[in-house]
Order: sequence, then C-alpha cells, then structure tokens
Amino acid sequence: MATTFALSVVTPEREALRTDAEMIIVRGADGDLGVLARHIPLVTAIQPSVLVIKTADGEQQLAVTGGFLEVRGDVVTVLARTAERPDEIDRRRAEEAKQRAEERLQERLADLEEGRAKLALQRASVRLQLVEDGSRTAV
Repeated sequence: MATTFALSVVTPEREALRTDAEMIIVRGADGDLGVLARHIPLVTAIQPSVLVIKTADGEQQLAVTGGFLEVRGDVVTVLARTAERPDEIDRRRAEEAKQRAEERLQERLADLEEGRAKLALQRASVRLQLVEDGSRTAV
C-alpha cells in the first residue's frame, strides 16, 4: 500500500516544489486540512498559510498566499498565488508590509480596501511565521 503521494506546488511564475510526500497540512476554506496517501478526491480553496510538507527526509514548509488544492488519486497539486521558502523571505520587508496593513486597518476604509488590507496582513503574517519557524525545520 502506498504511503507517499506525488506533490507539486506551482505558482503562475514557477514550480516551487515537486516531491514525494507522506503528508501535507494546509489551511483550507473550512480550516486546517491534512492530506495523506490515498486521500479521497478533493478540490478546495486554500487560505494564506504555512504549507507543511512531511517527507521521508523530514519536514519542509512553504508560505502560500492562497490558491487551490487538488487531490486526484495519489497526485496532489497545490496551485498557489505565491509559494516561498523561508530563505526566500525578506524578514524586514515582511515586517514593513505587516505594519502598513495594520495601519491601513486603523483607517476608515471602504469594504474593498479593508478586504485588501486584511489579505495583506494575512500574507505578511504567514511570511513572518515561516521565517520564525524556519530555523526549526529540515529542508
């Protein structure tokens, strides 16, 4: 019985990761979602979050900022707006983006602008979470 599945993490710009995974964890539309080999077919939206990838060699993490997850047999594809490894994230820039988003949320904003500010805050928070956790993970 298969204990791994083929995982691809792709963005509009690149293929961020291709590996055989034992498990992934990501935040879906309805909360955190774990996928193991032989998972039922599934398509769901994913939220900005840290994608945890468990392989035979250890654990990797990527910051993903939304998109979709598709499970078809033993092939799992994450179609993400962005996918970044800890070493690809500029901590200072992420902190500045988080601060700007928090400041924008303090203002009186139209609904659309408030939604954009909340999304920017989520993206920056996920990047910072990954950078802070990145020193504890094996790549």
